[in-house]
Amino acid sequence: MMKKMSMPTSKTSLVLFLCQIISALDVPLDSKLLEELSQPPTITQQSPKDYIVDPRENIVIQCEAKGKPPPSFSWTRNGTHFDIDKDAQVTMKPNSGTLVINIMNGGKAEAYEGVYQCTARNERGAAISNNIVIRPSRSPLWTKEKLEPNHVREGDSLVLHCRPPVGLPPPIIFWMDNAFQRLPQSERVSQGLNGDLYFSNVQPEDTREDYICYARFNHTQTIQQKQPISVKVFSMDSLNDTIAANLSDTDIYGAKPVTERQPVLLTPTGSTSTKVELRGNVLLLECIAAGLPTPVIRWIKEGGELPANRTFFENFRKTLKIIDVSEADSGNYKCIARNTLGSAHHVISVTVKAAPYWITAPRNLVLSPGEDGTLICRANGNPKPSISWLANGVPIAIAPEDPSRKVDGDTIIFSHVQERSSAVYQCNASNEYGYLLSNAFVNVLAEPPRILTPANKLYQVIADSPALLDCAYFGSPKPEIEWFKGVKGSILRGNEYVFHDNGTLEIPVAQKNSAGTYTCVARNELGKIQNEVQLEIKDPTMIIKQPEYKVIQRYGQVSFECIIKHDSTLLPTVTWLKDNDELPDDDRFLVGKDNLTIMNVTDKDDGTYTCIVNTTLDSVSASAVLTVVAAPPTPAIIYARPNPPFDLELTGQLERSIDLSWIPGDENNSPITNFVIEYEDALHEPGVWHYQTEVPGTQTTVHLKLSPYVNYSFRVIAVNKIGRSQPSEPSEQYLTKSASPDENPANVQGIGSEPDNLVITWEPLKGFQSNGPGLQYKVSWRQKDVDDEWTSVIVANVSKYIVSGTPTFVPYEIKVQALNDLGYAPEPSEVIGHSGEDLPMVAPGNVQVHVINSTLAKVHWDPVPLKTVRGHLQGYKVYYWKVQSLSRRSRRHVEQKILTFRGNKTFGMLPGLEPYSSYKLNVRVVNGKGEGPASPDKVFRTPEGVPSSPSFLKITNPTLDSLTLEWGSPTHPNGVLTSYTLKFQPINNTHELGPLVEIRIPANESSLILKNLNYSTRYKFYFNAQTSVGSGSQITEEAVTIMDEAMASRQVDIATQGWFIGLMCAVALLILILLIVCFIRRNKGGKYPVKEKEDAHADPEIQPMKEDDGTFGEYSDAEDHKPLKKGSRTPSDRTVKKEDSDDSLVDYGEGVNGQFNEDGSFIGQYSGKKEKEPAEGNESSEAPSPVNAMNSFV
Repeated sequence: MMKKMSMPTSKTSLVLFLCQIISALDVPLDSKLLEELSQPPTITQQSPKDYIVDPRENIVIQCEAKGKPPPSFSWTRNGTHFDIDKDAQVTMKPNSGTLVINIMNGGKAEAYEGVYQCTARNERGAAISNNIVIRPSRSPLWTKEKLEPNHVREGDSLVLHCRPPVGLPPPIIFWMDNAFQRLPQSERVSQGLNGDLYFSNVQPEDTREDYICYARFNHTQTIQQKQPISVKVFSMDSLNDTIAANLSDTDIYGAKPVTERQPVLLTPTGSTSTKVELRGNVLLLECIAAGLPTPVIRWIKEGGELPANRTFFENFRKTLKIIDVSEADSGNYKCIARNTLGSAHHVISVTVKAAPYWITAPRNLVLSPGEDGTLICRANGNPKPSISWLANGVPIAIAPEDPSRKVDGDTIIFSHVQERSSAVYQCNASNEYGYLLSNAFVNVLAEPPRILTPANKLYQVIADSPALLDCAYFGSPKPEIEWFKGVKGSILRGNEYVFHDNGTLEIPVAQKNSAGTYTCVARNELGKIQNEVQLEIKDPTMIIKQPEYKVIQRYGQVSFECIIKHDSTLLPTVTWLKDNDELPDDDRFLVGKDNLTIMNVTDKDDGTYTCIVNTTLDSVSASAVLTVVAAPPTPAIIYARPNPPFDLELTGQLERSIDLSWIPGDENNSPITNFVIEYEDALHEPGVWHYQTEVPGTQTTVHLKLSPYVNYSFRVIAVNKIGRSQPSEPSEQYLTKSASPDENPANVQGIGSEPDNLVITWEPLKGFQSNGPGLQYKVSWRQKDVDDEWTSVIVANVSKYIVSGTPTFVPYEIKVQALNDLGYAPEPSEVIGHSGEDLPMVAPGNVQVHVINSTLAKVHWDPVPLKTVRGHLQGYKVYYWKVQSLSRRSRRHVEQKILTFRGNKTFGMLPGLEPYSSYKLNVRVVNGKGEGPASPDKVFRTPEGVPSSPSFLKITNPTLDSLTLEWGSPTHPNGVLTSYTLKFQPINNTHELGPLVEIRIPANESSLILKNLNYSTRYKFYFNAQTSVGSGSQITEEAVTIMDEAMASRQVDIATQGWFIGLMCAVALLILILLIVCFIRRNKGGKYPVKEKEDAHADPEIQPMKEDDGTFGEYSDAEDHKPLKKGSRTPSDRTVKKEDSDDSLVDYGEGVNGQFNEDGSFIGQYSGKKEKEPAEGNESSEAPSPVNAMNSFV
């Protein structure tokens, strides 16, 4: 029994870890609750570890922390207490640990160089910052040196050394001339990483006296200059002339011309070198070579490929740049310099080390008295970092003992904690390349239950919809939650309710009888508390009379109905849309209580009309289509646009209004439907006419409202169904008096562009809206939910103002008020904006992967706390990539794939995975600023799938009764191959398929000899591979066994029989005689009078067969490209000798100069009949040629 109860150590750790997850408390982000709960200090902001400061400005060393009670701060410098009270130059900001060292009032930055560390402490523990190394930047002057001129022969290499002074941080180097122009660089002339200027070979144009090296120190904004360097290049022509002028005629002189040289590396020297780079940094490798012609540089990685998408070539490919290096980038990198004379190479052995990086950083732990928990601190690096623990800033070995605490390497295990166990623990992971320091507190709280949901909160839902009743709570130990209905109701249970972990009660389908009072009860061992909420169920809104489809004639009237029924306690609003947009601003559209009427319908009214009914709880809609058709035909009448109005008159002039009257022009057989009134502001926009208003066509006067500080003139345009008239002549001008603005800028927004600012923008008022001279804007802002006064500033001629020094992503109340020389506009409305976003702080946790099938997986994660998003949550990104194929066990670099899931989703599907492979993934949260840190990589594997088809199937060595099959394994096995399946069947001359034979072949075989087949028979083969999942796609092939040898020999012997040869010769002779007779008859025409003369001078192209050797004479047909030459008889051994015949295979394109089709088949120069397709069996596929044709006659 004791053996069964024992548990391995690894399982014990797992159980403890799970206990931590189950029992650790989540503190709600309730501001009132957070103010009341005690909390150890947490460092929220600190300066960087390596802090280089400007020696001319005050030094600010940041240290901010939070806690309850608020923490106090202290500092150490170089390991000892730093008493700031004794140094008049050093002050600490109020309610902060940030130090300000006053350098601008007499202090020296060098005196404060050192290592600083901040401690934030309260009664619950002490948190410490990183070691902050303060170093003032330095920009020393160049040392004096005497520079000799460089005299170089044309074609030689040259290096101009810069040797800049050592600064902090190192300077940026560049070369310029006396005119401060950058010196041009190319493949021949370029700057090295050390700042030197390299010439692979010098040319006469390189001669100059102002090669100047500059060093720019960005931190102090200073530039140092080296003394100019002089270069004189001697060309061979000028050198010959100079030497010849100093030699006598008898002197022997021979100047060598510019000689080409094979490459030699200028840097690095030797054949090999080494370089160490840290993980995550940028790897820069350089090779610069001398040579003539200028060498070209090429880079390779021995035994591997350069990483795609992370490799860049700079400085004319002389510099290899690999970003974000990892341990996988270690190896030998070879640069090869090559020109036409040869090459040189250098191998750089790269080793990638790693400063410590987190695998699992310790996280804050909130426990109840008597509970258990763990702090885990895991880091990696190269070499492996060492882990050490501190408690409240003191090494844990000498810290006060705590019986509930046990240190086990990278883990601290807590058992039965008490309130005195609260402390801040620091984990330090360090190796020779750096360190990581993380604070994590253990906060032991004993708190009775609290319910954070307001009492008697009212919830209203529509019947048959889900209802969610909140009961936000907190307590330590974690309280148990129970729900009751009614004052004396029993506890709620059953499938009709869903109880959420956060205390929320969900009623999936709320009915009328679900209404009433619900009581939430929270209890733990320290107490009990309850809260009541009210639920009301409302009737759904319905459209009981929907609009119907209508067809109406042009200029008619149409009406759509929309009669609704709703809950008596809800106030509905009815909105009409046309084609999903607002109704036209037209008096013809009349919206009633339960209908829409359109008067005087026109073609443009054609479309879809939608009635939308909204209440505070629901929304319904219904649509109908209106089709406008032409009116019945009428007698032809000439219609035209109206003539323009005339005699415009202004009357009743007041400060803000005026009356305008006119006389209409002729309407030209089409009634005037309306008049459009436009105005011109001669003061602000002379020559530009704006729309003012429009009135019905029966009206000839209008009362116009005016704006102050505008010089008005008006014109009128008449409109009928044909179109618009020309504008009338302008009226007289009328200038209104100035006044304070009537309106404020529109579209006021507040959006931060940086984490510490707020950019306030607005649409400025137009000229006539200013109401007077001196238009300005009063911009005001204050942080929302904070009892602050408004901060204001007055600006002019801008539409943007930037507020600096704001906290990251906090809401602000903003308002922008217009004013001019006569006063302010009305008080503007307030809008809510946010200061700038910053990158999220926390990675998603608890990433889990569920593999659905061989190509699809589902990933889950816990959402990050919204407070750590530090911006508008846009969603989550899942990065995943294939590590290796499990069937091949070979690793290759595969690019990451990224899937984005919008909103606050906590899961997503990963499609398109490869079967039987190992993958990694991580998840990152995304806001408007960018991506947060990645979660730890999660490894998962896909199961086996069916394989692809075999890579090839080749059939060789055909015999009378056997064929040899060879095949290649599938390109994508997608698992472990179990076997192959071969199916085959014969095919007869009519392409009918015979019986199918199936053979199962072991997976380790790659060839097979099929025996006992029929001779001269075509077979079709089907071949595929199997895994344990099933069969893959098949590959097919066909092949033929050879013909019976006796039958083949009988067919060949026919061509050698005497009777066959004689028959062929007789046929040929008869054809030749017929050709001669036809040719003679064509020339004589049957009536030629001098036939005997022609017989005596026969046509030289018509020659009889020669009697001496029995061969045919020369005959040329118009379509032949080559005549048959004399003496083209084939010898008895059926070979054609070159010395015996000029009619060689080369002459017909079958020799080395032959041509070939795209598929590799031969195209001869001799083309008779088109070559037939090769027949099945043993028929020859040789192309016909003149030689073969002649062989048949011999």
